[in-house]
Amino acid sequence: MNANAAEHSTAATAAAAALNTIAPDVWSQHLPPSVCEHLANLDVTVFLVDDDASDTAQFSERYGFGLEVCANTIVVRTKTAVGEQYAAVVSLGSRRLDVNGLVKAALGARRISFAKREDAVEHSKMEFGGITAFGLPSDWTILVDAAVMACPQVVMGAGVRAAKLLLQPSALLSLSNVSVAELTEKA
Repeated sequence: MNANAAEHSTAATAAAAALNTIAPDVWSQHLPPSVCEHLANLDVTVFLVDDDASDTAQFSERYGFGLEVCANTIVVRTKTAVGEQYAAVVSLGSRRLDVNGLVKAALGARRISFAKREDAVEHSKMEFGGITAFGLPSDWTILVDAAVMACPQVVMGAGVRAAKLLLQPSALLSLSNVSVAELTEKA
């Protein structure tokens, strides 16, 4: 781990100490069923956040986690040889996602666009602004940027705006439909 990564890890650990965590036995009262199901056997901390601080920049500022450890899950719609499909892309808030280049190529898409808000909500069965890679439909591809995997810990959505997940990125590898690739540039 380089000095910069160690500094961000120390800051994230300090921020994590002040979290309003939710015990695993009551996750089902706060999270979508599909998310709870995928988290059941993982080492994950679930914690509550204020709805008005759920978006990445506001969350980072209020809760003290740098954008370098905030992993966003973005829903995209693709057109490929087999038709229209949805996919999720996980990238850090501090990086610029190359949707029309690297993501499009990784998905083998002829066309790609960000999913409309209402479509992302309908197809993921999660709240917009809280969508997570855990609990998405099994036929979706989940692409994770390699920079996410280089972090000791990341914070990401929990399926609802009022909660977040704190986890080691290796937990994403438990998903059967996940691939890791270079998808971003440093912002």
